Amino acid sequence: MLLRLPYLALTSVFALIRILPMGERDKDAEILALRHQLAVLQRQIDKPKLTWPDRALLAALLHRLPRVQLRRLQLIVSPDTLLRWHRDLLRRRHAKASRPKRPGRPRTVRSVRALVLRLADENPNWGYRRIHGELDTLGIKVAAATVWNILKEHGIDPAPERNHTTWAAFLRSQAQAILAADFFETKTLTGATLYVLAVIEHSTRRVRILGATAHPTAAWVTQLARNAVMDLQDTGARVKFLIRDRDVRYPTAFDAILQAEGIEVVQTGVRMPRMNAIMERWVRSCRTELLDRTLIWNQAHLLHALREYEQFYNQHRPHRTLEGAAPLRPRPEPITEPHRLTHLDVHRRDRLGGILHEYQHTA
Repeated sequence: MLLRLPYLALTSVFALIRILPMGERDKDAEILALRHQLAVLQRQIDKPKLTWPDRALLAALLHRLPRVQLRRLQLIVSPDTLLRWHRDLLRRRHAKASRPKRPGRPRTVRSVRALVLRLADENPNWGYRRIHGELDTLGIKVAAATVWNILKEHGIDPAPERNHTTWAAFLRSQAQAILAADFFETKTLTGATLYVLAVIEHSTRRVRILGATAHPTAAWVTQLARNAVMDLQDTGARVKFLIRDRDVRYPTAFDAILQAEGIEVVQTGVRMPRMNAIMERWVRSCRTELLDRTLIWNQAHLLHALREYEQFYNQHRPHRTLEGAAPLRPRPEPITEPHRLTHLDVHRRDRLGGILHEYQHTA
């Protein structure tokens, strides 16, 4: 939009150069033809929309013409409107020239502002006074009020209340020691409802299908808790927290068994699935990639399908969080040999009758 006005002015200059060598008759004939075209266009459109460069160019070209002559021209706007545009242009020009300079001290250097925001982001428990002191040790002399204003402008609380750990920060800092659990259900061909209990490790994204049943009794859930604890001990996983929702299917003994092993049970808020987002995301992947594409006959068939998907998920399926690796498989080294890239021999392995596909290089 800013370049449109110079563009229109430049094209008008070239148009003026083009008509200078023309004779009076040629000019009169061209004017009559253009007027007729303008009259035709005015009959076809209701009200044209002009941008401010169009207004500025028309006001600059025609403001010197007398009002009587302006009324004779077949303009798309009235002469009064054209003269008002010219007055507005002059008013804006004088207002900009008489505008005083910005009062107060100059704005803080951009690099210093970026450093303040970096210190606040990397140290959530630092207040503006602590950040000001850190800048002072680096030899950067700014006022404490300046640090306060920088934080406030970017929506960061400059007071020490920021030292409260958020849920997202807790999950990131304790990912190595967090296990998440959740119940989800599915339907069989007969209409029976089966309930599945699964857990996932936050750090490795490894999934464990603990069991599936049509009647999740307290004894059954408690036994699954014992099985999960023994499995964690066999693999050497060090878990300190287990995140679960407030489902009534979890008995008191479920939490007691985990607490006896030094695992603290953290319950999510009411109707807040985002507090257990990693587990909820896996449940959605399981439904999309397996359950929504499989006709479940009975409990045995469901357990077989879930075991196959568990192996596929842990040993082959790539994860963005793990930079393309699987939970139980290291990230493969990139292929650098040109001859291997030009002669790829990839084999496909089917799971569950072709519902899941695994691709590997042929040995």
